[in-house]
Amino acid sequence: MSRLGSIGARLYRGEVGYDFVGKRMIWYGISILITITAVVGLMVQGLNMGIEFKGGVVITTPKTAVSVTEAREVAEEVSGHIPIVQELGTGGLRIQISDVDTTQADKIKTALADDLKVPEDKLNAELVGPSWGEQIANKAWTGLGVFMILVVIYLAIAFEWRMALAALIALIHDLTITVGIYALVGFEVTPGTVIGLLTILGYSLYDTVVVFDGLKEGSRDITKQTRWTYSEIANRSLNSTLVRSINTTVVALLPVAGLLFIGGGVLGAGMLNDISLSLFVGLAAGAYSSIFIATPLVADLKERDPQMKALKKRVLAKRAAAAAKGESPEGPDGAEDTDGALDGAPADVTPAGAVVGQRRQPTRGRGKRR
Repeated sequence: MSRLGSIGARLYRGEVGYDFVGKRMIWYGISILITITAVVGLMVQGLNMGIEFKGGVVITTPKTAVSVTEAREVAEEVSGHIPIVQELGTGGLRIQISDVDTTQADKIKTALADDLKVPEDKLNAELVGPSWGEQIANKAWTGLGVFMILVVIYLAIAFEWRMALAALIALIHDLTITVGIYALVGFEVTPGTVIGLLTILGYSLYDTVVVFDGLKEGSRDITKQTRWTYSEIANRSLNSTLVRSINTTVVALLPVAGLLFIGGGVLGAGMLNDISLSLFVGLAAGAYSSIFIATPLVADLKERDPQMKALKKRVLAKRAAAAAKGESPEGPDGAEDTDGALDGAPADVTPAGAVVGQRRQPTRGRGKRR
């Protein structure tokens, strides 16, 4: 078994672990700082909306010896706007100029034909109105709202309202960071961007729901025992799925990174940039929020419940009494607790985190009953 697989098995069995929930204030602070940076970038920099949302003209040239830089300078001079120029696979150029109407588009086409030394009838000019982009944006907002409502309802029914609220906050966190990075990087927002943003919604919830399912099983009949608090079982559930979450995210990020850095960066494919950047940032933010935001937030909300408060008091009182007698001065798992690690498998907690009786292994060498 590989080293990572060995660590994953030990995490699953509870032999090792990290106190994610106990250090939740650190993660909250980091998340707030990242979110504020994204919001400030969005307010100051703004989104670079594509031609589909602002309207304009797209002019395609046949195969030409004119470079992208030269075409950009000519298009900016004749139009008065900053154009986006891309080289096509056929050797031609795609010149995109926003915020122009039909009359301006005809004049720009004629001027470009003269300056680029290309026959005007060989230039293909397509006028794009902003109404289509507005329809796409409105439908995207509608889809996003319906999705969030359905997610909250489902999680509230399948789990509980606290988990639904935590998942919703984590989802908003992921979308805010993704949009903010888009503003800071300056990538153009196109319908491909909208598709990417809607796609990451499911990925953002996947790991969160997996952890919540283990937490639901682990916290069943939790008030009938006095050894573990809700936060400790939540941390146990999170550690048991940690390697699985990391592996799933890395496997999903590798092809997206190929699209972003090779397809978009090396090959210069604009549409791949629009989709892959939102997917890359959204996947990474979703994995982060499921580990550092959603589960600690559920533990915070649940610990406010009177029953959980009473349970925590009983657990701490029992530990204090045991420590006074010198029976168990170690950490909550019965082993020394250092650097936030919860080392040692709880005897009454299953790999899913459920509270059960002490597990015993059969003793070898016992005689058979006669």
